[in-house]
Amino acid sequence: MNGLTARRPATKVLLWALLVVTVVLYAFPFLYLLLTSFKNPFETLAVPPQILPSEWTFANYVSALERSGVVASFINSTTTAVISTALSLVLAIPAAYAITRFRTRSGQLLSMTALITRMVPPVAVGVPLTSMIAALSLTDTPTGLAIAHTTISLPLSILLMASFFEAVPAEIEEAAKVDGCSRLRALWSVVMPVVSGGVAVTAIFAFLASWNEFLFATLLTSVRAQTTPIMIANFQTQFGLDWGPMTALATLYSVPVIILTIFLQRRIVAGLTLGAVKG
Repeated sequence: MNGLTARRPATKVLLWALLVVTVVLYAFPFLYLLLTSFKNPFETLAVPPQILPSEWTFANYVSALERSGVVASFINSTTTAVISTALSLVLAIPAAYAITRFRTRSGQLLSMTALITRMVPPVAVGVPLTSMIAALSLTDTPTGLAIAHTTISLPLSILLMASFFEAVPAEIEEAAKVDGCSRLRALWSVVMPVVSGGVAVTAIFAFLASWNEFLFATLLTSVRAQTTPIMIANFQTQFGLDWGPMTALATLYSVPVIILTIFLQRRIVAGLTLGAVKG
């Protein structure tokens, strides 16, 4: 017993050390990005790199926001991500519910197809998808890009929502039917409030899939619907990448996602817990 008791503090210290190392590895790139956005042009190109700026300046942020098209790209990114997220949820919720409640062969096939689709690299469908969007006259529009982004987020959304619906006991719906609810009413009034955390998790992943997407944005937009990732990639001068404004815009682009995650933190935790524990 004494040996086990003596090992517990050592184990706890080791776990905390691993946690700190993991957090540092994940947080350092963003922290360096943030610090670089406050450096002057000479310090952004310094070799070896200088971690902290010697003189803090907001000039990079001013320069980034003054660039033509930057504000419009933020609007395009937001519009595209919202439309894509809404489409993913509207299609994924009934599909996942049908898969988990009816358990038909077609439902199993749909679930397997969603899983296989997740394994297909986006570049493989980029060219045919571009042709389809062009045929619909939606090239260089947020709607066309949102449809393309939905092809990325929808398979994962179906799989996530299926796991959340699976965790809800069918007896809850049976009780609602006894009280006179139809299946659709039971889904909306009884099941959906229970899986609201799962919906938040799915919405976050769908939003991020669109918010960070680069390939389809490159193929399907040129001027009017250009998103911020494309705008960031275009921060170049005759001498190379304009690191100061580029990192400033990248930092600003990260803020909405961070705020959204913090705002939905409780629902995300509740949703992940719901998907992990059945019954």
